[in-house]
Parts: sequence; structure tokens; C-alpha cells
Amino acid sequence: MLNQVVLVGRLTSDPELVETESGKKVTYITLAVQRTFKNSDGVYEADFIRCSLWNAIAANTTEYCHKGDIVGIKGRLQVSSYDDKDGNHKYSTEVIAEKVTFLASKKEEKADK
Repeated sequence: MLNQVVLVGRLTSDPELVETESGKKVTYITLAVQRTFKNSDGVYEADFIRCSLWNAIAANTTEYCHKGDIVGIKGRLQVSSYDDKDGNHKYSTEVIAEKVTFLASKKEEKADK
């Protein structure tokens, strides 16, 4: 069986590093991934996908990446469930990153123009 996800998209905000109670480092990012087709108005829409980055991957991404940068993520899909404050059962889906590749900086793109 295989659970593998590969995404390329733009960071929607600056990554922020957080340390858990157990001492692990984590950052949660949202990646805007453009769809490969246009909608009925002729516009490319995007999906906004939540990703978890842990330890060294989290630290490096937080240090070197900023809002608008293009990154590639290879990882796995994880579904979790929880009960909200009203007792309703909810599901959460995110990508757990195993590798992050820095592809283009927003600063570099502006300098090229």
C-alpha cells in the first residue's frame, strides 16, 4: 500500500516554528496549489492545503521561506478525528511533510522582472 503526496505551491503566510511540550519542533503551513484547469469563468482556482513540518524540516523552512515563496512538498496524507466543543465528531486532513524543496523566492521573482 502507498500513501504518498507531492505538491508544489505558494506559502500563504510566513512559517512560524513552535516547540511542543515534548520538545519537538513543528510548523504548520498552508500551501496554495493552483489547479491544472480553468473554471467556468476562465480562471485557475487554487486549493489551500494544510501541511505539518517537523523538527529539522520545520526549522529550515521557517528560517529560509516566506509568504509567497514556491515550495515542493513530498509527504503522506493523514486524517485525524476529534470531538469539538459541542460534542460533534469532526475530521481533519493534512499532509505530513517528509521532504521540502525550496523552488523560488518571491524576492527572486521581483528581481528578475
